Amino acid sequence: MEEQAKKTQERNKEKSKQRFLAAVGKLLKTKGFSALKVNDIAAAAGLDKKLIYKYFGGKDQLIDEYLVSIDFWSNIKEGDAPPVITDGGQEFVKQMLLQQFDYVGTNEEFQKILLWGLSEKRKSLQNLADEREVAGELLLQNITDPFFGAKAVNFRASMAIIISGIYYLNMYSNSSNSTFCGIDPAKEDGKESLKTALSGLVDMIYKDSE
Repeated sequence: MEEQAKKTQERNKEKSKQRFLAAVGKLLKTKGFSALKVNDIAAAAGLDKKLIYKYFGGKDQLIDEYLVSIDFWSNIKEGDAPPVITDGGQEFVKQMLLQQFDYVGTNEEFQKILLWGLSEKRKSLQNLADEREVAGELLLQNITDPFFGAKAVNFRASMAIIISGIYYLNMYSNSSNSTFCGIDPAKEDGKESLKTALSGLVDMIYKDSE
């Protein structure tokens, strides 16, 4: 009975944590950064605000956990790569970038976070950037660096430009009705053109290493 009670308590805790995380996302999407206050988060979650301190340690830690949970690259692990890689990670890199393109384009909450990071310096946003770098470094060191060797820094620079372009184009498509170089990132044919070009760029980068 005691063991069952512990399991039930743990399940309830996890459900409550998920409700708090969902509340942060809801407030961020509908009311913006200024709404991320303890009382507002607790009200949106329909839970006692004391549980924020009990389960997360405080509001900042709750926001940190939310940011990491929604960030694309922070949730890509080395184990997500194929067990055997014979192409230096070429297909894996393309797959990840195309998935990121779709993820950013369809996730309004994550777009809000990107804009937040550009407009305000906060410890939670710096923590997210650090977490993202740690996750990315594992993939770079273990998959692409060995393949590119002396040209590894060129590959990293190319990825920085491509990933930042993915961020910007998707945010642009949701904040403007204008085209970009004659392409409308908000329309399906525009998205497909950009994704085709994205795959082509990765192929070119790998070809250049030969």
